[in-house]
Amino acid sequence: MNKKYTEEQKQAVINQFTDGMSVVAIVSNTGIPRSTVYAWIKIYQTKQNKKEVSLKNFRVLEAKVKRLEGIIEILQNVGCRVDDPLDIKLYALEQLYGQYSVHMLCDALKVSRGTFYNHVLRNKKDNTWYAKRREEYRLKIQQIYDDSNQIFGAAKIATVMKDNGYRISVEMVRKLMRDMGLISIRQDAKDLYDKEQRRYKNYLNQQFTTTRPNEVWVSDITYFRFNNKNFYICVILDLFSRMVIAYKVGKVNSTQLVRSTFQMAYMERKPVLPLTFHTDRGSNYQSKTFRLLLRSFGVTQSFSRAHIPYDNSVMESFFSNLKREELYRTKYRSEGEFRTAVDRYIVFYNEQRPHAKNGYKTPMKKELDYLNKQAIL
Repeated sequence: MNKKYTEEQKQAVINQFTDGMSVVAIVSNTGIPRSTVYAWIKIYQTKQNKKEVSLKNFRVLEAKVKRLEGIIEILQNVGCRVDDPLDIKLYALEQLYGQYSVHMLCDALKVSRGTFYNHVLRNKKDNTWYAKRREEYRLKIQQIYDDSNQIFGAAKIATVMKDNGYRISVEMVRKLMRDMGLISIRQDAKDLYDKEQRRYKNYLNQQFTTTRPNEVWVSDITYFRFNNKNFYICVILDLFSRMVIAYKVGKVNSTQLVRSTFQMAYMERKPVLPLTFHTDRGSNYQSKTFRLLLRSFGVTQSFSRAHIPYDNSVMESFFSNLKREELYRTKYRSEGEFRTAVDRYIVFYNEQRPHAKNGYKTPMKKELDYLNKQAIL
C-alpha cells in the first residue's frame, strides 16, 4: 500500500531541493523513496514553467519599451544626427560606448555593428580613454555608495552622478556595481532574511571538525598582485586533515576557475557521498553553472553567513599562512617563478608542515593514519 504524505512534507522536500540539496541527500535525510521525490520535483518544475510562460509576452513587450526608451535617450545625448557623415557618428557613439549596449547605439544612428567595432578596436590601440573613464566611474560610484551608507542602488547613484555632471546610464552603473560587488541594502529586513535563509544554507555553523576524509570540503579564492597584475588562487581543503586537495592559479577571477578546481578535486579524491562543499558567498560559488555542477555530482552546497568571515575561517587561516610564510617574503622575478613558489608551498604545507588541529601531524600524516586504521578494522 502506497504511503500518503502531507502537503507540508512535500513542500519541505521542494524547499530542500530549491535550496541546492541533492536528491541523494534528500532521500537520505527524509527516508522518502527516490521515485516519489523525483515525481514531486517534476510537478513543481511543471508549475514553475507555466508561470514563466504566462509572463513571457509581458517581458517581451517590456524589453521592447526599454530598448526604444534607450534609443530615444541616445538620440538626445549623442550630439549628432542620423544623416551626419559616418566619421562624425562613429566619434559620437564612441563617447557613449559602455553606457549603452552596442546594439542599441548602432541602431540609434543606423551604423553597422561591424563598422563600429572596427573603429573602437582601432582606437583602443592608440589610447586608453575607455579604461580611464570606467575607472573614473568606479571611483565615483564607490564614493557615492559609501556616502549613502550602502543604501543607494544603481538608479539613485546614476541620478547623483548626473547631478555632478557625469553622462552615464542606470544600466552602466548597474553593470559596474555588479562587477564591483556592490549591492544596495535598502530592502525589507525580514524579506532579505527569509530570502537568504532559503538560498544560503549554512550546514557547518563554524563546526570545523569531521570524522572522515571527504565529508566536508571548504574553498575560497584569494589574490596576489605581482608585476602590476592580479593572480587569483583558488584552493579546496578537506576539513578532516586540512589537506589541500586541489588548487589553481588564474589571471581572471571567474566561475571557470572554481569549476575546474572543484573538478580536479573530485577526480583526484573520488569521494563517497554524502559530501558538503562550504564557501563564502562569492559570486563564482553562487553562479548557476557552479551550483548545477555540484548538484550533478550529488554534493550539498553550504554558504557562510553574509559578512561573517569566521564562518570560513579555515580558508582565511590557510591564505594568511600562504602569504606570510611564502608570498610576502619573496620578490619573484617572473610569473613562472611565482607559480612554482605556490606549487612548492602546497607540497610543503601538505607533507611537511605540522598542523595544530591535527595534533601537530601534517595533513598527509593525518590521512595516512586514518587509512591505516580503517584497513585494520
